[in-house]
Amino acid sequence: MQRNLLPLLMFMVLLSPLAIDIYLPSMPTMALEYGVSDSQVQSTLVLFLFAMGLGQILIGPLADRFGRRPIALFGIVLYGISSLLGAYAVEFEWLQLARVFQGLAACSTSIVVFSAVRDCYNSKQSVSMYSYLNGAICVVPALAPTLGGLLALQFGWRSTFIFMALYAIVVLFLVGFKFPETRPLNTDISGKLYRWGRYKPVLSDGHFMFYASTCMVAMASILCYVSYSPVWLIGRLGMSELTFSALFGLNAVVNIAACFAAPVLIRRIGNRAGVVVALNFMIAAAALEVVMQLVGPQTGLAAGFAFMLPMMLLCVGFAILLGPATSMALSGFGERAGTATAMLGCIQMSGASILTALIQLTDISAPFAIALLMGGMSSLLLAVMGMQRFNHWHQEQHA
Repeated sequence: MQRNLLPLLMFMVLLSPLAIDIYLPSMPTMALEYGVSDSQVQSTLVLFLFAMGLGQILIGPLADRFGRRPIALFGIVLYGISSLLGAYAVEFEWLQLARVFQGLAACSTSIVVFSAVRDCYNSKQSVSMYSYLNGAICVVPALAPTLGGLLALQFGWRSTFIFMALYAIVVLFLVGFKFPETRPLNTDISGKLYRWGRYKPVLSDGHFMFYASTCMVAMASILCYVSYSPVWLIGRLGMSELTFSALFGLNAVVNIAACFAAPVLIRRIGNRAGVVVALNFMIAAAALEVVMQLVGPQTGLAAGFAFMLPMMLLCVGFAILLGPATSMALSGFGERAGTATAMLGCIQMSGASILTALIQLTDISAPFAIALLMGGMSSLLLAVMGMQRFNHWHQEQHA
């Protein structure tokens, strides 16, 4: 079973990044067709991530109660139906609803994927499995926008949602025939699904909340970058969908390289120092973005590079930060690892979507909005890490 499980898990885990990246080049066109503002069309990304975050604490217990396989099948079916709803949505509100359902669906399959790794592999094998899965996730942002751009040019933006539905059918067929139930026989399925007593010890821990907030800020910075990029590069600078895809793919390649290099750096300098380095990268990215917009080129491909170059620093900072910050947040919860992981995912994704939605309500232009959120929040976190009275929040702890 273990030998054949990885390909199935890879097919499932790609549902989430595919739903984020494939339609990015089409966002300005979608705004025009629906007659909505840029911030409204950006809400389709925000709602997706918010639903994914909320689903962590809603769907996670269901995977323990009813098993991995039923939740996987439910998530894939819901993903396909919501993709078709998005493809044929006449009113913009229906598209937003479709994205909420897509987020819950993608959350379901993601929970099953990472739960199955814990179910079937020991700690040493799990490291390799997570590396393969994260590598697959990182490749999608480099390829999906190009695929989405080509589909949109040939068949219109709705074809990107039809492609997601077709992909869901393929995954449903594979999972339906090949994916076994992996839930351990000794899984505790008694008691209430949702109770405050499970979450209170986690949420009342200052160390957990600080590093969960750090993950949230990093995710919010990335979400701002992803949601504002098509609006700025295509809508404001007038670039083609394929040019946008090429620039976005270049940053994705930088992110892939950084993801492979980050563990080597963290092993040398430690978790807390890694978080400090990552936050400095994000502050530098914010400062460089402001400088580029004030004194750099304002039109053409050069302006596109001026916008995207600082985002490369953001991608590097994000790649460095996520591993050590996650490890630090969960370090004190050996007996509550599942609950703590669910809460971390909820705070990281749903919190990031709220921060992004708030900045999108302003009239600040894309480069300065990203720089404000990324630089301002990272500076605040670094300031806290420099205060001795908050040492119990940010110093390394061990279970």
